[in-house]
Amino acid sequence: MINVVIIEDIREIREGLQMLIDGSDGFNCSKTFSTAELAISELPGICPDVVLMDINLPGISGIEAVKKLKAQCINTLFIMSTVYEDDENIFESLKAGASGYLLKKTAPSKILEAITEVYNGGSPMSSQIARKVIASFQHKDSIDEVEVLTPKEKEVLKELAKGLRYKEIANSLGVSIETIRSHARKIYEKLQVQSRTEALNKVYGRSPS
Repeated sequence: MINVVIIEDIREIREGLQMLIDGSDGFNCSKTFSTAELAISELPGICPDVVLMDINLPGISGIEAVKKLKAQCINTLFIMSTVYEDDENIFESLKAGASGYLLKKTAPSKILEAITEVYNGGSPMSSQIARKVIASFQHKDSIDEVEVLTPKEKEVLKELAKGLRYKEIANSLGVSIETIRSHARKIYEKLQVQSRTEALNKVYGRSPS
């Protein structure tokens, strides 16, 4: 059972997501909040598996809320759920510690898939968002952090940025899953990070110039 918390100020959207999650096998909506302030106050006592976080909340924004909550709920994974597709919000969300980024127009079945994926170690993103991340990567190949990587490691990092699992990357590149694991370990070591999310934060932590 994946325990999920929803932070969304629009009641219709909040209740719709709650019904979706509670009505689906393997999911449970532990709590919903309409403001970041309420979530910051109460969420540390819950520390769910996954949080669906709106960005444009009244008062404290969803991005600022993730920064505060990530430090208190270190094992909780955050997926941004928003209408915003601009580079600044995407990359600020990643810097704050979000592990996924979905547009609100995402189909209900895809939302459930994204929750499962992030719970299993993935980094789900709407296709439009993934394209922006990849485009930014292509414009940032000259930064020092990326220059330490080999061409093959850069290729694997691009696939990791799409939120793909190791097995999917292995199939896409025509290599074994152990080869992908080895590349990932070398990428993390060279970038001096511990996880996929930290690697993406470091590489995509600024809006493209």
